Parts: sequence; structure tokens; C-alpha cells
Amino acid sequence: MTDLFTLDAEVRTDLGKGASRRLRHANKVPAILYGEGQEPVSLTLEHKNVFRAQQEEAFYSHVLTINIDGKPVECLLKDMQRHPFKQVVMHLDFLRVDAKHAVQVNAPIHFINEDVAEKLGGTMAHHVNEIAVTCLPANIPEFIEIDVANLEVGQTLHLSDVTLPKGVTSDELAKGESHDQAVATLNAPKGVSDDSAEEATEEASAE
Repeated sequence: MTDLFTLDAEVRTDLGKGASRRLRHANKVPAILYGEGQEPVSLTLEHKNVFRAQQEEAFYSHVLTINIDGKPVECLLKDMQRHPFKQVVMHLDFLRVDAKHAVQVNAPIHFINEDVAEKLGGTMAHHVNEIAVTCLPANIPEFIEIDVANLEVGQTLHLSDVTLPKGVTSDELAKGESHDQAVATLNAPKGVSDDSAEEATEEASAE
């Protein structure tokens, strides 16, 4: 897994659409590295290595190491352009990171115990699949686990109900209570009245 987060790159001086097209024909990916008050650097990476790495969920929120002509630089993937129908990565944007400076990332959500919640007769609905958070690079969560086992039919889980790892804060909640987004809801089955849903909840609790 660690090797997937270390990529070799070369500085690219041949720029423009034509140059990028030639790179892709040579199974390489054009990229740019920016941030931390430094000049942007145009890069070239091997497509096979990038394609393998981007298949891992953690690649999108993990601190990556880009070896630029042998010199390691820590960064985050900020954007990826894919071909509309081919399995080809077209372009990458990397953001430099500093261990002392907080960064903003989107951490994917892993919902657990959905089967337990749905035994109540409801259907789980996901309103978001990731949470925008701010933290130091060392504290970036690979994912955020949310246990929905105790949700009742008709109940909605909000951002304020989610326990984030230490040192990690929600960007939306930082804007105020009005930004307390819905994360997931255990919806009652269609055609089932509230009374029936309540009875199903009581029966499941009694088991």
C-alpha cells in the first residue's frame, strides 16, 4: 500500500496541448504541482503507476510523496481528469503540504451496520458520501466510519452527530449551525404509516 503513495515524476518543460497529447501517447500523464508559496511545476508521471494508485480510495486523501528527479515532495491530490470513456487518467493536480500547516480534504465515509438498522424495516439513504474536513497532514483520516446501528426509522443523522478523529474539524460545521448537513436517514418503507414504523421499531428493540 505504501508504494502506491510514492510516485516518481520528471519536470516537464514541453508544454501545451500538443505536448500533453504526445505524453499520453507515450503512456505518461501530465501533472502540475503547486502551493506553499512556491512556483507551480509541470510534471510527467508514468500512467501505469498513476492508474494503479488511483484505484485505491486512500489515494485521494492520503499524503503522497512525489519524487521529482529524485527529490521527494509531500503533497495531496487536488484534482484528477479522466478520459470520458477510456480507462485513462488525463491530468493530475497536486498541492504541496507542510507538516505544520492545516489542509482541507474530503474524507470518504464508511457506513457500518446498515443491515442492523434496516432490520427495523426501513431503507437507508445516504445524503453525502464524504465530509470536508480541516486538519494537519499527519491527522488526515483515510476514511470516517459512521455506525448507523442505532438509527430509528424516520431518524436522520447529521454532521453534528458524527464523531471525527482527534485534530479533525468539519468545514461545514465551522460555518455555523445552519450548515449541519444531513448525512444519512433511515427512511420508513413506502406505504407504511408512522404508527406501523413505530411498532416495527419497538418489536426490533424487544428482540
